[in-house]
This record gives sequence, structure tokens and C-alpha cells, in this order.
Amino acid sequence: MEFEKRKAATLAALRSTEADKSPKGTLDTPIIPLLDAINKHSSYFTTSSCSGRISILSQPVLIPTIGTSKPKKKARGGTWLFITHDPADTDSVLSILFPSETSEHVLPSDPSELVFRFEPLIVAVECKDLSSAQSLVSTAISCGFRESGITNANKRVIIAIRCSIRLEAPLGNTQKIMVSPEYVRYLVEVANEKMEANRKRTEGFLRALLCNGFVGFMAVDNRDQMTNASSNCDNGALCKKGLAHDDALFEDNEDNYLLEKRDEKAPSGLAGVFRCSLSIVQMTIVGESVEKLFLWGHSACTLDNTEQNKVLVFGGFGGIGRHARRNDSLLLDPYSGTVKTVNTVGCPSPRLGHTSSLVGDCMFVIGGRTDPVTILGDVWILDTAKNCWKLLECTGSVFPPRHRHAAAVVSSDIYVFGGLSNDTISSSLHVFDTIKSQWKELPVCGEWPCARHSHAMVAHGSQVFLFGGYNGEKALGDLYSFDVVTCQWKKEKAAGRNPHARFSHSMFVYKNYLAVIGGCHIRQQFEELALLDLRTRLWKHATLNSVCKHLFVRSAVSVVGDDLVIIGGGAACYAFGTKFSEPVKLNLLPLTSLDDILVPSQNRRKYMIHQNDGMMGKKVEVIPAPIIEHPRSEAGGLHIEGELQGVNDESMVAASHWVLQLERRYAKLGKDILKKFEWLDMGRKVYSEEGGKHICFPVTGKFCAVFHERQHHSGDASVRQNELHYFKTFTGDGLQLNELCCSKVLNILCNSGAIVLADEVVEVRKAAKSPLKVMTEVVTSLIYHKGLPEQILKELPTRWDRLSDIVILPATSFKDPAWDPIVEELWPIIAKSLNTSRLARQGRVASTGTRDSTLQILVGENGWVDHRENGILYSFDATKCMFSWGNLSEKLRMASLDCKDEVIVDLFAGIGYFVLPFLVRAKAKLVYACEWNPHAIEALQRNLLANSVSDRCVILEGDNRVAAPQGLADRVCLGLLPSSECSWVTAVRALRKEGGILHVHGNAKDSEECQWTEHVLKSIHEIARSEGHCWDVSIEHVEKVKWYAPHIRHLVADVRCRQSIANEP
Repeated sequence: MEFEKRKAATLAALRSTEADKSPKGTLDTPIIPLLDAINKHSSYFTTSSCSGRISILSQPVLIPTIGTSKPKKKARGGTWLFITHDPADTDSVLSILFPSETSEHVLPSDPSELVFRFEPLIVAVECKDLSSAQSLVSTAISCGFRESGITNANKRVIIAIRCSIRLEAPLGNTQKIMVSPEYVRYLVEVANEKMEANRKRTEGFLRALLCNGFVGFMAVDNRDQMTNASSNCDNGALCKKGLAHDDALFEDNEDNYLLEKRDEKAPSGLAGVFRCSLSIVQMTIVGESVEKLFLWGHSACTLDNTEQNKVLVFGGFGGIGRHARRNDSLLLDPYSGTVKTVNTVGCPSPRLGHTSSLVGDCMFVIGGRTDPVTILGDVWILDTAKNCWKLLECTGSVFPPRHRHAAAVVSSDIYVFGGLSNDTISSSLHVFDTIKSQWKELPVCGEWPCARHSHAMVAHGSQVFLFGGYNGEKALGDLYSFDVVTCQWKKEKAAGRNPHARFSHSMFVYKNYLAVIGGCHIRQQFEELALLDLRTRLWKHATLNSVCKHLFVRSAVSVVGDDLVIIGGGAACYAFGTKFSEPVKLNLLPLTSLDDILVPSQNRRKYMIHQNDGMMGKKVEVIPAPIIEHPRSEAGGLHIEGELQGVNDESMVAASHWVLQLERRYAKLGKDILKKFEWLDMGRKVYSEEGGKHICFPVTGKFCAVFHERQHHSGDASVRQNELHYFKTFTGDGLQLNELCCSKVLNILCNSGAIVLADEVVEVRKAAKSPLKVMTEVVTSLIYHKGLPEQILKELPTRWDRLSDIVILPATSFKDPAWDPIVEELWPIIAKSLNTSRLARQGRVASTGTRDSTLQILVGENGWVDHRENGILYSFDATKCMFSWGNLSEKLRMASLDCKDEVIVDLFAGIGYFVLPFLVRAKAKLVYACEWNPHAIEALQRNLLANSVSDRCVILEGDNRVAAPQGLADRVCLGLLPSSECSWVTAVRALRKEGGILHVHGNAKDSEECQWTEHVLKSIHEIARSEGHCWDVSIEHVEKVKWYAPHIRHLVADVRCRQSIANEP
């Protein structure tokens, strides 16, 4: 309910005519349709946005005084000298930077730095849950917004939709412009090109949303227009959001078939879905771990030569532990849930994006990708009876390497189409003769499909069907068939609602149906199974219950009897991690009930759509059910939706609440008229609809009475034609409303396309207060009643951190002794206003060698928290141990190493910051963890057990200079700041005599990073010599982890120590 409350408050604020908190005060017009589509979805609402802008920013030059540091760029403030959300006018920009003597533009006199910027679209969206967030981020990334990700997943799930097409160029300062006018022209040209690219990307994102079940006022096809039709009627047959749930039928004009009643659970935009639902059942896996089936990009075949049909799975990305490309052969019994690894002789290299096709008892694996640069074109065969792999030597045509292609089997031939090889997308069709091991490229014949990858193919009889895919620019939703007898391609034109465009989906054939499931883009509310009846070429659709819990992207499907088995699938999400779907199955028998649904259209009631003339938009008419509707007369007149009851009684009219709807371009004119004649109801708020396309003005009963009287005295058409003079000549200036009578302004309104509607908003909720405002109000009230000085309110924090469920206040907050008498009342009030059960205040890190935390718990029993990061659980007492958020990138880097056979020594283990990534992700053979803080050791022991790696870690308590092992490490981690130099000798001694790698952490000024690197290299070399090692010492890489302090960088040097060639035995 909290999500719905926040959404209602936010949308109410958007409808308000008051300025918002942005500098401009209003929404950016170019993205109103996009925001409208997102906000109409039940799982999302936008919290802030910018459509993209070109600007010149003036930032003051602040000279730091003694004892103060230079403020951060964002804290310096500044003003915009120029800003536009449209392509910039070059002359306008030049007139600001190079003003003439007569120019109105004058640069600020105060010293300021000038920066020319282009910033692309950014939209912040609050999501109902993590699943919804993942789906929207996936869609955004597929549309080019590759920096999109989840920015907050605690109490509220917030995502940012953004991309990287930015531009920032310094121009000089207000005293001296350092660039020429020609260079400024060039910058404007580049910025305008980026603005156009940003616009196209934004429009593509909106189209993707509309194609995936989002509802907006921009229709994408004739049937989608039904979702935007608006008509109120007294019998409930239609509703504003589209067709009502009862008896919602419409006629398919192409082949005289009707779609059956839609599912009552279907969203309003999905008219025409057959009333059939399939339940997805999650499989219980026994034998091998279910994580072995956490894959994507793998393949699966149904083995029907066993007593119980089983599914053979090969390859893919994922698996147990560290996710990687696999070459396992797994056998799944979908009835018992048993999974076992097939022990085979020989094996292809690990891969994903390949295909596997079953011919007789043999599975043929073709192509795939074994690493980011190695694309394969080989053919392997697995004899399922002997469990023996063999690499085939193929003859015939050249088969280029590829992955993300598709394959289908007809008789003993495998047909392969499309695919991807580096940046090249293929449109070739090859056929592989499994008997002769011979490739043949087929010539182009018929309606050949365009080049694509990530599509799907299946065979039915002598035909191969191809659907969807990605052509490098957009997802595809076309369907082709290939006849293997005539060798002709044909673009299929089926009746019914076509499946949405998608890629990385799956296809299968069941009885007389060809089915499409999953893929990108992912529909949020209503996942479905699209079914093509191969006898009638009619698309039907079935609801998939509970599918929102799964992500069927790059998954593998197999039909086993009357069950569909879906294995794997998933996606990698920026800032959230990797998600895999668990194996599921669904029974397909209910699909047979669809065979009885086709009924001749003349025996059914029908809906049809027409569009009236004029500016009224689309209206929906029901036949034969009557609608109360007053269409515009030929001479022109106000159109009313619904019925004005009691219009002769002003009190009754006022109680009904009506609004006058106008297009935005006529909004100012309409408002002036309503205010002049006192027809504007000042007690209600003006609001917008359809993303700002229309403005709704609340009107009084007086207006309704005048309007009703005019309806009964429509007048002469020639008189109205003369009165159009006032409307046609209106330019915004010069029209004297005082000179116009009531009837004339009504004519102006009607010729502006005005519509009278029942007011569905009436009362707009006030925007929700921010936690800071709530806290300020309650604390102010408390100190007022306690008689405390108002000056102490300056110590109220304006920001705070959150660690798990603990809100952490800054160390400087509430430090004045005047707070002491009321702390028992104060802390619970603060916790409640910040919506937390545990409240703490930060303290400085203890100056002891163990660097204890001094966090003070204010509300709550203890400071133990659980924090999950990169699939690793960290548990610790926040009042005793420190946790660094800024080291995430370094922990990810260590986790990505391949340490399978390595012994590692971590000299500063802490709670397991790097110990756990080495063990859980990098798969280290053994880690020695040195630590002398007893609180950290307690947490480390818990974390090793929680992550199931305690058997591969030895904890050495005490000073590492005494406790650390010697002569056995392949790798040593020295993660101590500001310097780990105190243990460099210990680290060298820990390495094997052959050498190894040291990860040396330290802080350095940004101007002295090279000197720090040279110092590390020289010192390690000298220490190695003093310890009797003849090593070649080099620095392979220097990682810039984070800013530790202003101009102080946290660095990690990867120091390689290897035995000198001259001294090798």
C-alpha cells in the first residue's frame, strides 16, 4: 500500500498547475508521452526526469582560504546562461559568448568558469518490486540506455534510465573566452547531433514500452487504439481505459473470425486474448544441484527413446559457483525432477549461443561462442546411446562461424539461418546433411527474411518457421515459413493479434500449434503464450499464470508428452546482478480447448471502432447496445461526454463536478475565457491528461447552465459561421474578451475542440512530505514544547546513510548538550520520521590499530547487520567493525580472477572483504586470513560458515608480521589504508620461492600516483633481494579504486614477482 500511496501523491502533484521543484518548474514536453506511459503502468511511477538538454553553465571560481579545501564541483552552485531541451540555435549561443556592443546578453561580472554541456535523457522511476525493476531496466538497456540500473533496492526500489552520450567542454571564464566562434559552432553541431540521437533513442524506448503492454496515448496499431478510446456510458459497457471486462468482443475484418472473451485478469490493452490460462509449475530438482540448471544461452533436446522421456541440456552460461561458459551435458527427468551429469567421452569446448538438434539417437551441436572474441563454426555429434562426443569433419559449402543463430530439423537435415559473428549479422540459410556431414548454402528464393540474430526456428512437416529476432537496430515481430520441397521463403500473414516483437525467445510445436514464449522485450503485467493455429493461420493467446517470477530470456524449451519444460533463462542487470530462472513446466492439454472457440462472426455481438471528424479524438461505439452520446453538429458545437443531470438546477450541477477539456495549445485561451465569465471553479485544481496533451479546467454550475441552454437553442449555421471570425483571427494578443458576449465565447470554445466531461479527479491529494520535512516538523514541535532554543535545529541532519535496516546519522548531528534532556523522546521520534526500526549515529574510526567502529546505536537492540553484495553475504556488528562501500569495484575485480589452484594469504582480512570474493567467486584452493581485531574475527567466522567456504580458510589471529605463513602463497592481498607498507616484508616472505602476485593497497595524492607506483616497485624489489630472492619484479596493473579524500586516491598495484630467467635451474 505504501507504493500506491506514494504513486498517488506523485501523480497528483504532476497534475497540479503549480511549479515543481525543478529550476524550470514544469515537465519537459518532449518526454511527456514517455512519462505518461510509465505512470499509467501499475508497477511504476516517475520521480524525476529530464528529456535531455544543451546548456552553458556558469560556475563561480572559488579561491580556497587557508584551512579550507576547495569545494566539490556540485557544491559550487552556478547559473545557466543558456539552456534548451531542443536542438540549440548556433546564433543564440554565439550571442551569449561573444556579445556585440548592442547585444542584450552580458556575461556575469563575477569570475566564473563557463562550461558547454549536452546531457541526455535521465528518468528516475520508483518500481513496485525488484522483478518489475529488472524488467524495465532490461527493456531500457535493449533500447540503448546502457547505463540504466537499480540505484536503490532498500525500502524503495528506484531505477535510473540513462545513457552515456554526453558532452562537456570548458569554454574559459567570464573574463576570457578561450575558444573561437568556429569551435563553438562545432560544439553546437555535435551537441545537436547528440540531441537527435537522444530523441530517436527516447522514441524507440517509448515504442518498446507500448509494444510491451504499457498504455499511452500514442497508438501503435489499430487494436492498441482501443486502449485509448474514451467514452462514458450509463450501462457500463465501456470504460475510460478501454473495453470493459464483460463481453469484450471485436471483429477481425480480415478473415471474419472473432476472438473469444478476454481474460478478466488481462490488462485493458490486451483485447482479443483467448480465455485460456496455463499454470507454471516450478520443478523440484533432486540429484545434482538445481544451480547446474541456472543457465542461459544453452540448448536442450527431448530424448524420446527412453522409457521416460528426458531432456538433454548442453552448454550455456551460468552454473554452480562462478558463472562461466559451460560444456556440461545434463540429463533432466521432468517427471521426477532428477538431474544428473552425463559422463561422456570427449567434449566440445565451453560455449553459449549454439544450437543442438536431435537426429535419431544423435545430438548435433553447431557453432556458438566460447569467449568474447572466439566465435565457433564447428559441428559436434553426441551419440546418446554410447555417450561419446565426436568432432565432425564437414565437407561442402563453407559454414562461417556464428552464434545466436537458429536451427530446425527436417528428416535427416538441419536447417540453420542467421546468427551473429562479431559485428556481422547473417541472413544466409545453410542446410547440413547429417548422413554425409555436408554443408550446403541455399540460394535466395521467395520472400527472404532480413539478416537477424537471437531469433527462433521450428519445423512442422515439410516447413520451417522463423519468428522474431534482432536486426541490429530493433526487435522483429515477423513470421516466415520455408518450404524444404520448393526451397521458397514466404512471409506469413496470419489473422488475429500478432505476438509482440521480441528476440532471445523460444518456439515449439505442439499438436497443430506453433507457439512463441518469452524473450525481450519483457511484458510486465501480463505474460502470455502466443499460439499460431497452423490449420487456420490464426493467432491465439493463452495467459501464463505467475510468469512474472520468471525471466524466459535465452531459455531452452522442450515438449515432453503434453508438458512444456522450460530450463534456464535470465539476464545480467546493471547494479543488480545476474538473474536466472529456475526450471519449470506447464501442461499444454488446456490448449486443445481453443479448437472449439472459432465461431462465425454473424452469430456474435461485435464492437467496432470509428473516428469522428474534428478534434474530439477517438470514440468507441457499441452495436447494438446504445450509448448516450451527443456528437458535434455539422455547424459546430460543444461535445459532451455522459449526461448532464439536473442542469437547470445550479446546486445539482455543482454537486456533479464537470470539467472542460481542451487541447494544450488552446489552454490559455480557454482559461482566460473561463476566468473572465466566472466559469472556472477555483475550488478545484486544473489538471492534465494523456501526458499533457489535454488540459482539464473545472467549471462551475453556472457554466453548465449556460451550456445546457445553448444546447437547446442551437441557432443558425450561417450565424455560427460568421462568429468563427473571432476564433480564426485569434493570435494570443489583441482579442478583447470584454467585447465578446457569452454565445460568442462559447463558439470560440467549441471551435477549439472543447469537450465537457465528468470530473474524475475532483480532489487532488497533497504531495507526500519528505522524511526530512517530517523530521523537521516533529523535532521543531518537540523543542517548542520543551522550551529549548531554536538555534539547535541547525544540527538537524539533511542527509543520512542506510546500512541494511539501520539509518545512520552523521557524527555532527545532535551533538549540542541542549539535546541531552530530551534524547529519550527524541530518538524514537527521529526513527519513526525516517521509517526505520534501528537508528544509529556515526562516529570516527577508532585510532587503535584494530580500527574499531564507534557507531552508536540510538534505537534498537544491537548493531548486527546482514549485507549481500555480488552474491556474497557479509554479516557484522556495525558498532564494532567498519564496512567500506567504496571498495566494491576492487572486490569485484578480485572475484573475477581465476584462483582455482592458488593458495592466497590476506594479511588484513577484516570481516572477509577480500577473503570471501577469493573463496566464493574466484574459487581459491585455500586462503590464510590474518586479523587481530577480535570483533572482525567473530564476523569472519560467521561469514565463512554462511557462505559455505569455511573448509577452505585458515584464520590466523594476531599481528600478521608474526602469524603469517611463509613460502607457500601464490598471491598475497595487502588491503590496508592509508598504507600497507608495514607488512610488505611479511608479504614477500609469504610468497613461494618461485614468486607470485602482491595486491598492494595504498593512498596517494593524485599528482603523485606515479611516484607512489615507483616507490612500491623499488621497495618490493629491494625487499626481495634482501630476502635472498632473485626475482624480476614488475607492476602489471594499477587500479584506481576510489577517492579516499580530496585529491587523495585509493590505489592498488598488482606486483608480479617471478624468478629471474638467468637464475632458473
